[in-house]
Amino acid sequence: MEELDVSDGFDVHDYRHGLKLLKQDRGTMTLENREGFACPACGEPFERLFVSERRTNSFGNPGGPFCLARTDESLLVLTH
Repeated sequence: MEELDVSDGFDVHDYRHGLKLLKQDRGTMTLENREGFACPACGEPFERLFVSERRTNSFGNPGGPFCLARTDESLLVLTH
């Protein structure tokens, strides 16, 4: 299982073959993990990935466990 590499930032295009874009707006995107990529925080497979370049974000109840990963450019929220 390949883990998302966020050690030098995160480029969604590196993982486009296994992530399906569900929603995108200015500064954010939500993707579905269709390849079984592993979470960079806990090493377990995740279901959805939210990527934000915004300084602030609000979230509803994710319905289960989640992990956070931070790069210089973005915040990644991974739901399990």
